[in-house]
Amino acid sequence: MNFSSTTSVSSITKKVAVLSADQFREVVNAKGNAAQKAMLGTANTDWQDQIYQHALSTDNNISLSGGIKKLPYRFSLGYANQDGILKTDNLQRVSAALILNPTFFDNHLKVDLNIKGSMQNTRFANADAIGYAISFDPTQPVYATTKAERFGGYYEWLSPDPTSTTGLVALAGRNPLGLLNQRVDKSDPQRSIGNLQLDYKFHFLPELHAVVNLGYDISRGTGTVLVSDSAASDYAAGGAGGLNNHYKQAKRNTVFDFYLNYVKDIPSIKSRIDVTTGYSYNNFLTTNYSYAIFNAKGVKYPNSDPAFTFDKPENTLISFFGRANYTFKDRYLVTGTLRRDGSSRFSADNRWGLFPSIAAAWKLKQESFLKNSNVVSDLKLRVGYGITGQQDGINDYDFLSFYGLSSPNATYQFGNTFYQMYRPGGYNPALKWEQTATSNAALDFGFLNNRITGSVDFYYKKTSDLLNLIPQPAGTNFSAFFIANVGDMENKGVEFSINTQPVKNNNFTWDASFNITYNKNKITNLTVVPKDINYPGIQAGGIAGGIGGGFAQIQAVGYSKNTFNLFRQVYDAAGKPLENVFVDKNGDGIINQNDLYKSKSADPDVFMGFSNNISYKKWSTGFVLRASIGNYLYNNVYSNNGQLSQVTGNSVLYNTSTSYLDTKFAGNSNNLLSDYFIQNASFLRMDNFNIGYSAGKILGNKTNLRLNASVQNVFVVTKYKGLDPEVSSGIDNNFYPRPRIFALGLGLDF
Repeated sequence: MNFSSTTSVSSITKKVAVLSADQFREVVNAKGNAAQKAMLGTANTDWQDQIYQHALSTDNNISLSGGIKKLPYRFSLGYANQDGILKTDNLQRVSAALILNPTFFDNHLKVDLNIKGSMQNTRFANADAIGYAISFDPTQPVYATTKAERFGGYYEWLSPDPTSTTGLVALAGRNPLGLLNQRVDKSDPQRSIGNLQLDYKFHFLPELHAVVNLGYDISRGTGTVLVSDSAASDYAAGGAGGLNNHYKQAKRNTVFDFYLNYVKDIPSIKSRIDVTTGYSYNNFLTTNYSYAIFNAKGVKYPNSDPAFTFDKPENTLISFFGRANYTFKDRYLVTGTLRRDGSSRFSADNRWGLFPSIAAAWKLKQESFLKNSNVVSDLKLRVGYGITGQQDGINDYDFLSFYGLSSPNATYQFGNTFYQMYRPGGYNPALKWEQTATSNAALDFGFLNNRITGSVDFYYKKTSDLLNLIPQPAGTNFSAFFIANVGDMENKGVEFSINTQPVKNNNFTWDASFNITYNKNKITNLTVVPKDINYPGIQAGGIAGGIGGGFAQIQAVGYSKNTFNLFRQVYDAAGKPLENVFVDKNGDGIINQNDLYKSKSADPDVFMGFSNNISYKKWSTGFVLRASIGNYLYNNVYSNNGQLSQVTGNSVLYNTSTSYLDTKFAGNSNNLLSDYFIQNASFLRMDNFNIGYSAGKILGNKTNLRLNASVQNVFVVTKYKGLDPEVSSGIDNNFYPRPRIFALGLGLDF
């Protein structure tokens, strides 16, 4: 029997830099009009402090393992209760797992049965509070006077118009803490994962195995969203507001694999063969249920009935595969594989793809000139080439033409009656597999009895028929954008890893690992006609507003994916950016899209990792470091919030980023397209630090005790001025912050 328990505390590591209440008052008093100055309050509220918390979590597990009449088993039971760092976030989970590993027919049939199940009780916090916490007026209090008691007692922006039906300023920001506490979004997900594998070794030919694998992943979740009719976020006159909504979803994923594996040593020719052939079936079915919308008193909102009560998107992936391995003299190895994959996401003409690969290896250590070396303990040369296919990013039925029923609030009037209409959707019947061809050459090495091991791997990847969301000319399809196979891209680089054991004796062991990867990404084609030099590229990286259609990035031939495409900012003699002053790249005296220039990329050039594990007698400790170099981020928090118009350009006062104190930008949509907001996001992060103590036998030598402590997200070293430099898209939109977690745990073995 084993018992383990972990208790942890999570907290945010950094807050978004916005004006304090005093700084906010200074800006409004200096730049605002009389009415805006009159809106200022006397409070000093840090709204981010109001919505975040120190979150306590516990995770407990007990397991039993053994055997009953030659039936090996393992049974485990777990309970977790986890608060989120955003107030009202909570997850409670009960889980159980059973593993059985019997054998039959004199060990010719091996059975592996795994069943896992979980039940959850979850409350989801209202994530809208994160954005409102950085923009809500810091001079206002959390709770208001008796005037606002109808809004749950929270301070809200009250309308000065006596004829207002709600008493609220329309479209004004809402109290962040009220958004959290006045919304109860609860769900009870249930999930079961099961797997049965039968491995039969033929009596008449023991080198031949037949393997059947059956698996399922079934989940169901129902939930309710309750918002009080006094909540400002959903307020309506006469108490007719609030929400009482129901939602439900079910998923069923199933898999069936069957393959034959034949392994044979042939001493007479110093060879070994390993051949596998098989079939795989994977089905993914989701059922989404739709319901009408009700207010807090259970009265249905007009025109809220769904067009359909449920929807069942489904896709299937079928594969036929084969693999052959041949080894000669335990030093020359050749491997070949062939897959034929078919996906229901493509039309019958493009459904199937053929994906071959071949690889070879030479164990130089087994050669006579190295076999007796005491320095070189392992040396192997590897080369390979293969093609893989992928279908991610497309919907289940994008290749089919279809008509969809409009919603009740999008109807057409005939006489005095309004009718829901069927309308066509965008589609692309020519969709096919995206393919990546990879070539590599590598050297694996080991020295000093493998106290030092590692590898160097050079690779080149060519991706063709890229699946991209591309714009459509007006009148050519039934949607403005659709997914299509357009373009090619290449990645080339080198990976190096080394693992060392500098010290190893009876009391002390030290293991250290380091890896580094250099990768160069480049788009080589983006049109159906190869290498159309006049094609400007595909806009990407959505931001708010701007002349360029609200995009900060571009996918363009000759550049890395997610390359920033912005105006080059002009600065004054003191190094301050000049508002709405950019470099006129083409010299025509006009600043427009022709002056955008391609610069940095969101993708890093170099990845690095470093880990250490040290044990001394009963103590152990270790850490994991990770670095990314050459990646940049567009700080959308600075660009959207760091200007005077954010404070004084609306019907109520909104807080702004501290970047305004540096730029003094008044507010111009062109500012959003300034490269001033691109920041170096290279970083060094310690992901984990842990320390453990194995107390050994206790309770009369019948129990082993282990104690451990750990910290996750220990620190980040970066020049980036936002919350977190690790945003894969390259656009920082103020996401849910990554917490720092302190954990204490114990383990008991009986």
